[in-house]
Amino acid sequence: MKLKVVIHEEETGGYWAEVPAIPGCATQGETLEELLRNVHEAVQGCLSVEVAAA
Repeated sequence: MKLKVVIHEEETGGYWAEVPAIPGCATQGETLEELLRNVHEAVQGCLSVEVAAA
């Protein structure tokens, strides 16, 4: 599954990202590498909640 991820750079350092296709699915990280790991975890978590709620 491919999802669009929008990455934002924080003024004070670090990054945060949101997944527009999954409302409320967002995460942050100090480096891009950490952010990408966190995005994968966030998407898995958001999708598992959606499936469990259905």
